[in-house]
Amino acid sequence: MEEVNPMELLRFNLSRVRIPEPTNRIYKQECCVSFDSPRSEGGLFVDMNTFLAFGKDYVVWNYEKTGNPVYLHIKQTKKLVPEDRPSKKPTLLAIGIDGGFDSNEPEYEETHNIVILPNYVALPFPSVELPEKVRLAVDAILMAEGAERKQQVAAWTADKKQISAYAMDLRQIGSVAVPPSGWKCAKCDKTENLWLNLTDGMILCGRRNWDGTGGNNHAVGHYKETGYPLAVKLGTITADLEAADVFSYPEDDSVIDPLLAEHLAYFGIDFSSLQKTEMTTAERELDQNTHFDWNRIQESGQDVEPIFGRGYTGLTNLGNSCYMAATMQVVFSTHSFCTRYYINQGLKMAFETAPADPTVDLNMQLTKLVHGLLSGKYSVPASEKDGTAAPAITDAKQEGIPPRMFKAVIAASHPEFSTMRQQDALEFFLHFIDQVERSNAVKPELDPSRSFKFGVEDRILCSSGKVAYNKRLDCILSLNIPLHEATNKEELEAFNKIKAEKISEGKDVSIDEIVRPRVPLEACLANFAAPEEIPDFYSSGLKAKTTAIKTAGLTSFPDYLVLHMRKFVMEAGWVPKKLDVYIDVPDIIDISHMRSKGLQPGEELLPEAAPEGEAGLSQPVANEEIVAQLVSMGFNQLHCQKAAINTSNAGVEEAMNWLLSHMDDPDIDAPVSQGAQGTEASIDQSAVDTLISFGFQEEIARKALKASGGDIEKATDWIFINPNASASSDMDTTTSSNGLPTPIDAALPDGGGRYQLFGIVSHIGTSTQCGHYVAHILKDGRWVIFNDNKVGASINPPKDMGYLYFFERINN
Repeated sequence: MEEVNPMELLRFNLSRVRIPEPTNRIYKQECCVSFDSPRSEGGLFVDMNTFLAFGKDYVVWNYEKTGNPVYLHIKQTKKLVPEDRPSKKPTLLAIGIDGGFDSNEPEYEETHNIVILPNYVALPFPSVELPEKVRLAVDAILMAEGAERKQQVAAWTADKKQISAYAMDLRQIGSVAVPPSGWKCAKCDKTENLWLNLTDGMILCGRRNWDGTGGNNHAVGHYKETGYPLAVKLGTITADLEAADVFSYPEDDSVIDPLLAEHLAYFGIDFSSLQKTEMTTAERELDQNTHFDWNRIQESGQDVEPIFGRGYTGLTNLGNSCYMAATMQVVFSTHSFCTRYYINQGLKMAFETAPADPTVDLNMQLTKLVHGLLSGKYSVPASEKDGTAAPAITDAKQEGIPPRMFKAVIAASHPEFSTMRQQDALEFFLHFIDQVERSNAVKPELDPSRSFKFGVEDRILCSSGKVAYNKRLDCILSLNIPLHEATNKEELEAFNKIKAEKISEGKDVSIDEIVRPRVPLEACLANFAAPEEIPDFYSSGLKAKTTAIKTAGLTSFPDYLVLHMRKFVMEAGWVPKKLDVYIDVPDIIDISHMRSKGLQPGEELLPEAAPEGEAGLSQPVANEEIVAQLVSMGFNQLHCQKAAINTSNAGVEEAMNWLLSHMDDPDIDAPVSQGAQGTEASIDQSAVDTLISFGFQEEIARKALKASGGDIEKATDWIFINPNASASSDMDTTTSSNGLPTPIDAALPDGGGRYQLFGIVSHIGTSTQCGHYVAHILKDGRWVIFNDNKVGASINPPKDMGYLYFFERINN
């Protein structure tokens, strides 16, 4: 067979080459179906028609699927750099970004070729012999910012300090002369954490911190009284004015004041002569996270042996993405997710069923992530990838895989997870489970999120002696921590005496002296199931308000039980505080006693609705005291009323938890419905018609809209989740094909109540919105720490410091 000239072959396929436009997304840093990169052994192949990138082992799949033959091959080779390159001191609590912890990223040199499939015919680039169209296309690809980088930069932009809208026209009044030192709050005796209001020169203390330290809120109180918008933190002003901590109260953020020098000069402050004496907000956050918890949870200072191979792949921190990394490591250690996205679905299968752009397909990116984590392909010492000499065992480390594309897809429908800010691992887990359920709605039998779900039943006993049963589905068991059940009360009393004495003497308590309460997990579980009094409960049996008793139980036990420890509570004065507490968690738990028994012989149910003419009495009424307390915390009045109603006026904490988890509901601003669940008249007919146009029956459409508060998207999901539902069935049941009612949890896994602990997600920091998350997982009979890209044998897993605990049911 006559050999084809490479240049002629390229010209023959020139029609399949496109010159990218500014709006095109160009992938050139990471394979769409694997974690191969230009630094991988085979480099990266960029499709010069779609601008998607593929690793050496996967580019042929794209050729077979699209027929696109022309690719730009990018290969990066590591440069040798001095080993004694100095590290920069971090100024941000983040990793891998400017100002964050230095990742000591090596430098690489890059080479390019034009490759034509299926025979991998290569032509060097640059070359004047290449067609102009090809040269222009390659130049545009190389000069463009990669889509991966664009997503990261866009997310970070929102977190950069912005110039305040109030700075340029700031009005300054009075004739106050501020001294260079010796400051004190004008309203109390605080001498630290002081803020200078740039309008009138008032020096006032800052906000009270989560742990009760800090100021007395006098600076923010002054803004509320006067409306004067900007303040600068005294002690952070130096010749480097950009480093000064300026806060805008109306914008509720740290900002840049371009005229700060002039604004300071008005009060006689020569910034060039000042020295820094106070931490900025970001620096204080860094300092707060270098205490005992940080070292204990990360097992710092211990010779942790690195582990490599299948199931031991780390995740690169994308910048405050540890909440996602820790959660996903535990989730993909479960048999259900491993089976769905690894054992039963290969990368090629996921790619073939993916849309034209696999980077936006959740199924593809989930499969890519789990194959990257479990295959062991990327879990090798960094030295082996570079071909350099192997370091000592305890010094070996892996680079980890960057979950950029997965993060972009899973966060697309959530504004907070789209940013580079730290997030709550619990909120991410709930969002992730919801997205997985939606993506498997067509074939719910394949949905691995079902393994986490269980039914919860609330039994409400009215003073009339009649009862009501309310059922719901959940995937986490959120537990209060009863501090009064601490097992070390004597030690705590002794510590509190020592602490009081030292405070009176003006001394600090050392970390080694601190005694934390120890609460057994059994006490937290018992607290969940304990009877709870509900004041102002409207009884449809008495047709009046009364006091009821609520107890909760589980109607089914999931394959995997997730326990969430409520470590963030409200102190007196409604100040949020993180509980500094240990939870004694055993390796084996038994929750068999928590199974709900349902309606018992002799029990009489409360009427579901009031007789006609008395509908006004049955309208749910919010407890005014609960609403008032929530409003005083800054929440919307209507939202607070809904929160109280939807939690049956159980209490402020319950209402606030409901409110925080329903802030993004599409109907959150809708008026309070007339009646407990709304009426048929409240259902929008246009929404019904929309669902009918999708092919659903009218009665099913109405029931779905009623169950989902009128939201079409949620109603569609409800129909898919309840395929056998009928309009005649009530909210707690669906109807099977034989016409008999079926509990809502009938399709969920169920079994015994004995569970073994296999995963812990721990949090370090004063708030879920800052700090760091680490996972510990029981694998192959030993505990393993997953700290971003660091994976090693755990020496002392922090079982008593978890935020989320993951248990697997023990099957006999």
